[in-house]
Amino acid sequence: MNITILEKEQEFFDFVAWCVAVEITLKPEALFGFSTGRTTGGVHAAIVKAHEKYAFDATKLSMFGIDEITNISREYFGSCYYMLLHELVKPLGVAVDNFLMPPTHSDDFEQECVLFETALKKRGPTELLVLGIGENGHIGFNQPGTPFGSRTWLSKMDEALDERIRKETNSPLDARLDGLTLGISNIMQSKKILLVANGERKAQIVYDTVCGPVTESVPSSVMQLHPNCELIVDAAAGKLLRMERGNDSCHCPNVSCENHKQCKPCMASHGNKEYEPFCRRS
Repeated sequence: MNITILEKEQEFFDFVAWCVAVEITLKPEALFGFSTGRTTGGVHAAIVKAHEKYAFDATKLSMFGIDEITNISREYFGSCYYMLLHELVKPLGVAVDNFLMPPTHSDDFEQECVLFETALKKRGPTELLVLGIGENGHIGFNQPGTPFGSRTWLSKMDEALDERIRKETNSPLDARLDGLTLGISNIMQSKKILLVANGERKAQIVYDTVCGPVTESVPSSVMQLHPNCELIVDAAAGKLLRMERGNDSCHCPNVSCENHKQCKPCMASHGNKEYEPFCRRS
């Protein structure tokens, strides 16, 4: 995993935006994925600013969000559809027909999971995925404990988030607010991933993601096993990484680890079937 630490938060936003702009310029008709949240909102604003300055063409791009909240209006400002539509799709001039999202209302969300995954396969593979890290390590709506082999599915909403959304949308108590999300297996199939985080509140989970064991209790830790993932953080989020920078064992590259038996990424290349699907050597 490549790691880039930027000193200031705005430098972090601008650097991620530049990485995305370069990829769009090189592959203007490819499929790009984005997550939503506090970190990615700033990233999206920086991408739009870069687009205004350099006028790269995104009109033929296909774009999707990795998750959505069920049983709310798409016009709700907190829906993933609404955020991506107004933060990226319209400002970049992406055709609405090329903006792929699961619906927020359906009589059969299990089937919607299948349809969403099928639609992405027809446009794919995903050339670039910009992925935020949750404070507990969640990626998309894949919360701690989600199996690494999971595919597009309905995840139970975090209680605090459920309560906030119900207040903001006046949703009745019998309305089930779930997170329809790409599974970890789907996410890992992206050709390139920019894993992003900012702020001191993310420092511990960033450290655990990179330096800890690959475990389903920290979903983001599976990124250690992706063959083309770059972690980009600001100095606050990366402060614990800097403290460990002299210890190469916390950045195991699978090919030079000196402690294979305790390093789970390396165990994938030594017959551990649990991690084998994600091994960089597979």
